[in-house]
Amino acid sequence: MKQEIAILRSAIIAGICISIGCVVNLRVGGVAGAVLFAFGLLAVVHYKLKLYTGTAGFIRAKGDWTMITVVLLGNIIGCALTALAYAYAQPDILPPDLAIVQSRLAKGPFACFLLAIGCGFIMTTAVQFGREGRFLPLLFGVPVFILCGFAHSIADAFYFLAVPEMYSMQLLLIYVAEVLGNFAGCNLYRWVIAKENRIS
Repeated sequence: MKQEIAILRSAIIAGICISIGCVVNLRVGGVAGAVLFAFGLLAVVHYKLKLYTGTAGFIRAKGDWTMITVVLLGNIIGCALTALAYAYAQPDILPPDLAIVQSRLAKGPFACFLLAIGCGFIMTTAVQFGREGRFLPLLFGVPVFILCGFAHSIADAFYFLAVPEMYSMQLLLIYVAEVLGNFAGCNLYRWVIAKENRIS
C-alpha cells in the first residue's frame, strides 16, 4: 500500500506538469505553444515522475498492471486539480480548450483511438531517449505529436476536465479510446519488432 501511495503522489505531480504544458499551449498556440508544451514532459522525465504515456510502453511483469492503473488515476487527479484551478484563475484558456474538445467530439472514438496510437509511439520513443540522458528527442517529440493532431490521453484529461459543460457519455468513450490507443502506440515497437531484432 505504501508503494501504491508513493506512485499515486508521483503520478499526480506528473499530471500537473503535463497540465502546465497544456496551459501554455492554449495561451500561446501554434508551433511556439507546441514547443513550450515540452516543458511538461521534460519535467516528468527529469524528476522521474510516473506518467501513463511514459510508463505504458515499459510494462514487463504481472504486477505492473496495478501500477499502470494507479498511474493513470493519479495523472487524471493531477489534471483535474490543475484544470479546475486554471479554468477559474485564467478563463481566457477556455475558448481554445473548448475548440480542442469539440474537435475530439467531432472525430469520434475510433478516430481518436487511431490518433492516440501515433502519440503513444512518439512518447515511448522520446521517453526512452530521455532515460538514456538524451533530452532533445523529448523537445522534438512533443511538438510533433501536437502539430500532427495526435491525442495524448493525459493532456486531454486536462482539456476535457476544464470544460464541465461538455461532459457526456460520448466524451467518456472518446477518452477511453484515447487511453487504449496510447497504450497500443506505446507498445507498438515491442509488439511488431521481434525481440532479437530490437534496438536495446
